[in-house]
Amino acid sequence: MRISRRKRPEKPLIPKYKKNSEIEAEELIVLDEEGKKIGILSKREALDLAMNKELDLVEINPKSTPPVAKLIDFTEFKYQKEKEARKQKAHSKVNETKGLRLSARISEHDLVIKQKQAEKFLNRGDKVKIELNMKGRENARPEIGIEIIKKMIQNIQKTIETRFEQEIGRQGKSIIAVIVKK
Repeated sequence: MRISRRKRPEKPLIPKYKKNSEIEAEELIVLDEEGKKIGILSKREALDLAMNKELDLVEINPKSTPPVAKLIDFTEFKYQKEKEARKQKAHSKVNETKGLRLSARISEHDLVIKQKQAEKFLNRGDKVKIELNMKGRENARPEIGIEIIKKMIQNIQKTIETRFEQEIGRQGKSIIAVIVKK
C-alpha cells in the first residue's frame, strides 16, 4: 500500500461564524450580551441595534428557523471558543492499537521479546492486537496458534493486569486477540 506524504490542510479549531453583513437570513432571533432573548427582528434592525451598542451581530445557530444571532464582541467570543477547543483537545488522548505478529513456529526467546514489547505498549496506554498468521498445513491445526496466544497473554498478565477487548478468535487465516490494560 502506498503511503501518502501529502500535507493535509489543518481544520480550524472553531467553525466559521457569520457576523454582521455576512448573515444571509432576513429575520433573526436576537439575543443580548447576557443571552436573554430580545425577540425576532429583521436583519437591518438587528444590525442597527448592534451598531448602537458597539457590538457585533454573530449568527450562533444558523440551522434553526429563523436563525439565532447574538450581540457580542466577536474577537472576545472567538478567543473564548478557541480556548475551549484547545483545552478540550489537550485533555483528549487517542488510544492507538499496536499490532504484534506471531507465527506458529515462534521460538521461546522471540515470544519473550514480543511479550516485553506488548508490556511496553500496554504501559503507555495503547491497545495491543496480537495476530498469529497460519500458513499452509498450519491451518489444519488452529489450536496450536490459540495455545501460543494464550501462553503469551498469561505471561503478560503475570506482570500487568489486562482484559480482553476482543477474545481470541479466527479471522480468515489469522488468529487474533486484542488486549487492554485494566
